[in-house]
Amino acid sequence: MSDFSAALESLLRGDDLTPGDLLPLFTPSAGDAAGLHDAARSLTVVRHGAGVKIRGLMEITNCCRNNCYYCGLRAANTAVSRYAIDPDEAMRCVRTAYSAGFRTIVMQGGENPASDGMIERLVAQIKDEFPDCVVTLSLGERPRQVYARWRAAGAARYLLRHETAVESHYRMLHPEPMTLEARLECLESLRAEGYEIGMGMMVGSPSQTTADLAADLLLLRRIRPDMVGMGPFIPHADTPFGRYPAGDVGLTCRLISIVRLMLPEANIPATTAMATLAPDGRRRALDSGANVLMPNITPMRHRGDYALYNGKASTGTEGDEGLRALDAELRGYGRHLLLNKP
Repeated sequence: MSDFSAALESLLRGDDLTPGDLLPLFTPSAGDAAGLHDAARSLTVVRHGAGVKIRGLMEITNCCRNNCYYCGLRAANTAVSRYAIDPDEAMRCVRTAYSAGFRTIVMQGGENPASDGMIERLVAQIKDEFPDCVVTLSLGERPRQVYARWRAAGAARYLLRHETAVESHYRMLHPEPMTLEARLECLESLRAEGYEIGMGMMVGSPSQTTADLAADLLLLRRIRPDMVGMGPFIPHADTPFGRYPAGDVGLTCRLISIVRLMLPEANIPATTAMATLAPDGRRRALDSGANVLMPNITPMRHRGDYALYNGKASTGTEGDEGLRALDAELRGYGRHLLLNKP
């Protein structure tokens, strides 16, 4: 048995592993990599079907109090034109998305406590007008009482990437007072409040090692989130990491496959970062075990201002015509969109 096969079998059995035990997973032969993707794709169809779930992504605000070294929305970046979406405009986007077949709305934004009350009211309005619509939030770290209010208003899911499972690496990506401990405590609070939770990491972020990625896998296995979002690191010129190279799409695909085999029930999106770095990035992610797409429903006038990294792909698939074209594309390789389903 090869080192790759032995490491994968140990992972699937749930053995008590160290990050070093998983290192062979990151350097497979071409045959091992193809077999890994085939196994993950087959398991995805068995557990989730051939349908691809869609979530409407609305970027609520690009205001953020943090100064993460990799993020174009960091508070110190004075080149950003800041905005917080008007609630009436947000509801118009939701209505358009709902009529097109979206049944999950993801509200994403920087950590902007000034918007907390608006978010609570907007969640309640969405649920009042569209009771069958699932509201997902991705708004960073907040006190548990804020998470509780949003949950009471009707939010059901929360995405909070852990970014890295290694404290020393976390400190290289984030300035004080941000800590990995606080991030993990937020995830515990979210689960305690009854949310489905999402985690994930950037692949190829500055100073990241394969041992760090193996630690990420073990953390994901321990916490078992409902969703895992992974994408390659992409630099933004107006950040301290602006000159670092982007992450690797191939490695990201291998990680998607490993996570699919490790967490069969998890929802795994084909992220925009994949499409940004590779023209076929979306399909490669789906072929590796992803089962979710997140078209952008943010008002067009704000999309250019929500720049986490440079060169962000914009697919234009959020409307009726775009979704029909996307469905036709997916059917070309044996998949299809799941419209009118959360």
